[in-house]
Amino acid sequence: MKNSYIILFAFLIFSCQPEDSQVQDKQEILSIMKTQESAWSNNDLEGFMEGYWESDSLKFYGSSGLTYGWEKTLSNYKKRYPTKDDTGTLNFKINDISKINDAAYFVMGEYHLVRPVGDANGVFMIIFKKIDGEWKIVADMSC
Repeated sequence: MKNSYIILFAFLIFSCQPEDSQVQDKQEILSIMKTQESAWSNNDLEGFMEGYWESDSLKFYGSSGLTYGWEKTLSNYKKRYPTKDDTGTLNFKINDISKINDAAYFVMGEYHLVRPVGDANGVFMIIFKKIDGEWKIVADMSC
């Protein structure tokens, strides 16, 4: 009987670990996005970009086409949103976070910008990948 309890206990521990890890992954991803909301809303575009993979292989796909690279993406943000009036206040609405594999998730959602120069809203799909122990956005499609 004692062995049955040990086996049951071991089963419960090991069967819960993958889901626990997904919950933790999702919490970490949401935390990064919350930090991005705050940075953007403070017109801190460099802080916003900390959520992205600092690599020439970063991909951003938006209304003006496909952009490669962290520096180019930051440069585009600075041109399009030069002042606090342009960045306004950012809020994300997350509609789905799904695991691709142990080291990647995709996030689908909406962005809402409230700003003096006119509000802006749209949708996005981003891919997070775990790189050197940290979750980073490696691809972003926003429109």
